[in-house]
Amino acid sequence: MLYDIFIDPFVQMYQMPDFFLQVLWEGFVAGILYALIALGFVLIFKASGVFNFAQGIMVVFAGLTLVGLNENGVPAYLALILTIGVMGVLAYGVERVVMRPLVNQPEIILLMATIGLTYFLVGFGEFVFGGEPKQMITEQLGLPTGSTAFEIGDRGLVILQHIDIAAAVIAVLMVTALAIFFNKTRIGRALRAVADDHQAALSVGISLNQIWAIVWFAAGLVALATGIMWGARSDVSFALEIVAFKALPVLILGGFTSIPGAIVGGLIIGFGEKIGELYWGGLVGGGVESWLAYIIALIFLLFRPQGLFGERIIERI
Repeated sequence: MLYDIFIDPFVQMYQMPDFFLQVLWEGFVAGILYALIALGFVLIFKASGVFNFAQGIMVVFAGLTLVGLNENGVPAYLALILTIGVMGVLAYGVERVVMRPLVNQPEIILLMATIGLTYFLVGFGEFVFGGEPKQMITEQLGLPTGSTAFEIGDRGLVILQHIDIAAAVIAVLMVTALAIFFNKTRIGRALRAVADDHQAALSVGISLNQIWAIVWFAAGLVALATGIMWGARSDVSFALEIVAFKALPVLILGGFTSIPGAIVGGLIIGFGEKIGELYWGGLVGGGVESWLAYIIALIFLLFRPQGLFGERIIERI
């Protein structure tokens, strides 16, 4: 038994390096996509200090809107532009109807508001688009398809799906843009001020309503990119909402306020899931990929609850 746990998996990695590299690539892509989902949570948390329970359904809603418009005869790129507009309208509506009346309310009230928003979007999405899974318009958007195989000497092949490469590139570009936005722009500094103290931000002339609308729109754009990439790898359905909650252990690992932490946390979860499932999953009957992320997050909570890049909060009493 000890051999199966501590030795045999590493022997397999050495004997089949092509398969191991394939596993690492799959883990990298999954981790990048988890990180992209987590970015939406980070944006809202940095601006309002609340966990946005609705981010998962926003990913689904954005993807369904894009596909639904195309199915009704709207060309792909026009549908993409209109979907961005829909996410902008959603951001304005959330700020006006949900967030504005709750200024300076306890964080638990804001959390409950995002839960209510989740179920509204679920019902509205099913009413408009139906509950059937839909195929992402990958080729119409110009996203690459197919795959490329790389030889590892005489030890086998590693196959890279072109859509996975595109997903990784787009995720890196979005992370870079958001990091620059938060750290180098006036609006980004205002967002951090709002996150620290709503009342203090208002007292120095920062428009809380404007900031919230901007950050919800940015989270909507992240949700749209995530929906496109996840949908291209499988399909667009309400099951993606469950996948989106893999961002929770990612946030616990990286820190709820850290954009770099979302990336590092996503990669840890992505690599951990794939390696754990394929090399140790058989020892526990499989299904490791569905729960290992939460075990990793639990261990981090025990030893570093603020995450790898999170801010340690010290309160004087």
